[in-house]
Amino acid sequence: MKILKVENLCKIYGSGNVKLDALKDVSFSINKGEFVAVVGESGSGKSTLLNCIGGLDNPTSGKVILNDKDIFDMNDEKRTIFRRRNIGFVFQSFNLIQELNVEQNIIFPLLLDYKKADYKRLDELMKILGLDKFRNHLPSQLSGGQQQRVAIGRALITKPMLILADEPTGNLDTKNSKEVLDLLVESSKIYGQTILMITHSMNMVSYADRVLKISDGILEDLGGASNEKLS
Repeated sequence: MKILKVENLCKIYGSGNVKLDALKDVSFSINKGEFVAVVGESGSGKSTLLNCIGGLDNPTSGKVILNDKDIFDMNDEKRTIFRRRNIGFVFQSFNLIQELNVEQNIIFPLLLDYKKADYKRLDELMKILGLDKFRNHLPSQLSGGQQQRVAIGRALITKPMLILADEPTGNLDTKNSKEVLDLLVESSKIYGQTILMITHSMNMVSYADRVLKISDGILEDLGGASNEKLS
């Protein structure tokens, strides 16, 4: 089942002599439960792609269809609600609320949607992510790896169809990077969620079922992570 379809996506910044084609007619699809990595150098367009798919930025043209719904056919309010309920974000910089503890940060998306937390699910997530002993800690009392685990929990708590991970290990050392990716894969498989991760690190693509490469706004499907093009 195709959970995400991106069709002829273009994003242009500026005009005339300062015109920049950040995305050039990008098209691809992702199956439900698939883990897809997007690789590319800095400035290649991968963050722009992720932001457009997540509805955080508007494309110049093209479509982003999630679960048969074109997110850019919605007005801003409806798109915000749809994004909050169906897309989980994991950012490189964690983006935790410093005044809230671990538990409060994880359930924050539910509170924004005026929903009560399912504490059985929360407890299960805490154990999977190794955070059950830190639920009352503030972000400042956690290591970088622990903060990223909180960010993953926050992305998973709403049971989103799609998880968008933007360089999720960019601020972590090798050991924590592996642990975070292992946890992201494990938890997404348990809950049957789809992952789209962008990275500049070729070491991270071994976790993916399929790899897409973006260069100067042009997307190429490299297939499985074992493809010789990746070596």
